[in-house]
Amino acid sequence: MWVLCVPTIALCESKMYRLELGVQAGVGYYMGELAPHAFMNASEVYGAQIRCKIDQRWALQVKGQRQRVVSTIKADNDWGIAVGKYTTPMWHFDVTGEYNFFRFGIDPYNIHMRPITPFIFLGLGFTAYNIYADDKLSYPKLETNVASCIDYAMYLPVGVGLKWKFADRWQLQLAWQHNIYVLHGDGLEGVVDQSRPDLLNNAYGINGSNIMNNDVTSTFTLGVVFEFASDHKVCPFCNY
Repeated sequence: MWVLCVPTIALCESKMYRLELGVQAGVGYYMGELAPHAFMNASEVYGAQIRCKIDQRWALQVKGQRQRVVSTIKADNDWGIAVGKYTTPMWHFDVTGEYNFFRFGIDPYNIHMRPITPFIFLGLGFTAYNIYADDKLSYPKLETNVASCIDYAMYLPVGVGLKWKFADRWQLQLAWQHNIYVLHGDGLEGVVDQSRPDLLNNAYGINGSNIMNNDVTSTFTLGVVFEFASDHKVCPFCNY
């Protein structure tokens, strides 16, 4: 009788952690009127996220990231903008639904669980950014109050990634996220002249060259994730 009870107790003590907290860092880029190609003027990006796991395949995530839009003026023009790079800081906040292709986790009693899985995600987010760009050539700073410097845009975050659970509570996650702006998404380059707000936004007169006339941002990040809030299974076979 004891022989039968011991493995049953061991199975029932297999844990699933419902919450995850992580940080990530990597590179990001912007595509718009002043950066028409991917990875042009790439810059650093970093952030943090909290994730609630529904089961081994589905999860809900809330994430915040800090990125910079770096845009380049390649030639002088009639408006007097100096040749050089202009930088606009931005902060992304989004909520996404996530799907794992495999049942993700470490469980020696379940052959269907995998410590490595690709995943996809989709959601809704908004960006807060400083509308006044800083340049690298000592362009005269604008005199304005801080409250008037922030603008907002809304986007659809979509992406793919790869997770590796290398310990009971720890993961590594590699992710690519593409932010498709659907509201106030044109003009992420910022402004250098209050009297001409379209100077950076439409420096080469190509507005309207895409369907929604919006800019896009993307990020590639590597993150470390810690799992907590364990959920003891009553029966290990009920979740599969």
